[in-house]
Amino acid sequence: MTYCVGILLDAGMVFLADSRTNAGVDQISTFRKISVFEKPGERVMVLMSAGNLAISQALNNSLRNKTLATDGDSLFTAQDMFAAARHVGDTLREVHRYDAEALKDHNIEFNASLVFGGQIGREPPRLFCIYAAGNFIEATPDTPYFQIGESKYGKPILDRVVSRSTSVAQAAKCALISMDSTIRSNLSVGLPLDLLSIHRDGLRVQSHVSINEDHDYFRMIRTRWSESLRHAFHELPDPEWMRRS
Repeated sequence: MTYCVGILLDAGMVFLADSRTNAGVDQISTFRKISVFEKPGERVMVLMSAGNLAISQALNNSLRNKTLATDGDSLFTAQDMFAAARHVGDTLREVHRYDAEALKDHNIEFNASLVFGGQIGREPPRLFCIYAAGNFIEATPDTPYFQIGESKYGKPILDRVVSRSTSVAQAAKCALISMDSTIRSNLSVGLPLDLLSIHRDGLRVQSHVSINEDHDYFRMIRTRWSESLRHAFHELPDPEWMRRS
């Protein structure tokens, strides 16, 4: 399993992904789930994936090969982010046509979900959630983030804190708290993490940080968030009917 979250802001974008693909008593596998497609000053796009790792890797390799071709559609020739998202969806369908029947013969579902976002030229940054069928939806002012993978544990803090007016730094902090909540509740999500930010109109990756157990800021976030939650809990009054009894 995995957990990825992408956040669209007026000021830019934040992407966070874990790297655990298999968890068990005797085996934990680590693979990066975030890919960057960038021409600094012209366009920057980020793709995060959850689901079958072989499907995700086949998709990523195909997308990169198309950017190297001298003709045909690619993420580097798309006129806007909608066209780029459609290109990702079309390429995912190509992977489906090649692999789906073989997977089905082995009782394996064609399982993939993607968060894809970025900015091309002067168009505002845009964020999409792309499904296994290649179709997609786009983030709106009312829904400024997408999650894929093990999403339920990290959702409450995002709903309470994130809006389009949130700063990039605050969104990164919120995403890390969301990830910590998920890691604490689900063994299949784990370190190291990839945290990436893009500033609006920067047209390049502003920062890309790898976070492991020794990362000072993430350790501080985990400790202080837990302490703050416990303090807030104890500050709340007990139910009156329980006190009377």
